Amino acid sequence: MGDVVNLNRFRKNRDRADRAKEAEANRVRFGRTKAEKDRDRMEAERRAQTLEGKKLDDPS
Repeated sequence: MGDVVNLNRFRKNRDRADRAKEAEANRVRFGRTKAEKDRDRMEAERRAQTLEGKKLDDPS
């Protein structure tokens, strides 16, 4: 016969692992310093301005 498995324990361990994985993703996504956020924002603005400057005028 196979081993007896406690389904509640299995379910809790699975949920715990899912929450840990989600927490890690949130730490990566939201765990940045203000300086990093400002740097990324300024870089995005610079890229947008560069792109805007390279657009051709519409002759119509």
